[in-house]
Amino acid sequence: MQRSTSGGGGGRGARPAAHELARYEALFAARTRGMKSSAMREMMALTEQTDVISLAGGLPDTSTFAPELYAKLMSQVAAESTARALQYGPTEGMTATIECIVEVMAAENTFVDPSEVIVTTGGQQVIDLVCKTLIDPGDVIVAEAPTYPGAVPTFSAYEADVEQIEIDSDGMPIDALEATLDRLQAEGRRPKFIYTIPNFQNPGGVTMSLARRRRLVEVARERELLVLEDNPYGLLRYEGEALPTLYSLDAAAVGRGGASDLVIYLGTFSKILSPGLRLGWAVAPRPVLEKLNLGKQGADLCSSSVTQMFVSAYFGEQGAHGEGAWRTYVETLRNLYRRRRDVMLEALETHFGGAASWTRPDGGLFIWATLDERIDTTDLLALARKSEGVAFVPGRAAYMDGRSGASSMRLNFAGVPDDDIREGIRRIGKAMREQLRLLGSLTGSVLTGAESAPASEPRRESEGQTPLADVVALPRRDQSPPARRRRDR
Repeated sequence: MQRSTSGGGGGRGARPAAHELARYEALFAARTRGMKSSAMREMMALTEQTDVISLAGGLPDTSTFAPELYAKLMSQVAAESTARALQYGPTEGMTATIECIVEVMAAENTFVDPSEVIVTTGGQQVIDLVCKTLIDPGDVIVAEAPTYPGAVPTFSAYEADVEQIEIDSDGMPIDALEATLDRLQAEGRRPKFIYTIPNFQNPGGVTMSLARRRRLVEVARERELLVLEDNPYGLLRYEGEALPTLYSLDAAAVGRGGASDLVIYLGTFSKILSPGLRLGWAVAPRPVLEKLNLGKQGADLCSSSVTQMFVSAYFGEQGAHGEGAWRTYVETLRNLYRRRRDVMLEALETHFGGAASWTRPDGGLFIWATLDERIDTTDLLALARKSEGVAFVPGRAAYMDGRSGASSMRLNFAGVPDDDIREGIRRIGKAMREQLRLLGSLTGSVLTGAESAPASEPRRESEGQTPLADVVALPRRDQSPPARRRRDR
């Protein structure tokens, strides 16, 4: 087939012309019509642009890993195991890597059988393999709203029917979950699994309460439903008491020494070590694990032996006080990200003021901000990127319908320095006020103090100006304690 050369330019990443698409349309599988691009992946190119401040990606700060240690560990792998590192490995992962995974999970008081672990190419592959294993077109998945933007294209690719349940300050409301399950049952539809991010939810930043975790496990057992527990951030807690994983709660329900038979646990080294390693894992009931293994064989045969051996060598390093070096590193990350979270919260107060509300996460990487309901953050992103050189993830990317979450945004505070956080939020605030002024001129409405104030001057209630509606992104339900408002820091 001769390649068309018309249209000029092209280049990597260029969109093909309509007549070029038509040549291949009949060849595409039906599922491709439902495929969506990942909002974060589209913006990863921004990390190559030094003039753009990106608060968009789920990036940890990999500059914190000592180059000398990296060189030492790679030299160790080369000196001791070159042939093995360059060879295929077992699909389920190397024994030494699985031992590291067991150690990480034990740090969260979650104890697993190594034979029920499979090493994957990042946590993202777990979501893909679970869908490949469980989902036929039209099958139901129950997920939070908003949900991880990276899961949205995966669920779409497998043509799942996703029921999203709006979260509040305590995570997914289980009474709303039960009502949804009752409705689905009446319709003769049974969910294949419930997808949840209980710790420092991506993108919402909230944490599921202990009471809701217990009840979620009870509901799963009562109805014999699988739960996919996505826990990339559990060890990145900056304040408060750690809560048990859903896996450990279900294992306790099974009986002493038992493993969970309903929870599929997703973990990753991406946030506590490096996303460039592309190593994650799943812990699953054995029948499910066998199918995940078959699915992985057909996808990539095995995860990288080089990076698995790097992780194994790293976990053999001792810290200054005799503990594992990886624990010391995670503590370094916690201290750094805690400060950056606080810097972003302060910047939001300064530059968004009364024009928005936002969550205050106890850990993780993200803050979820909700602006004046007249603002569409997809449009705001285009303006902010073009005129201000700053990026974020618009809220629509976290909803399956592509319409909800229009006035919200996800902001990452972990991957950029303090000054860039302050400047990035200032730029977004400036673009937000510009958009509000434009909307005001189109509708003839009078600008409020929050809309017209310069970026360096936050709105003050004492000025006697009428405030914008204080849109609370994740309201706490009546039976819960009062919500933390935007000024509580």
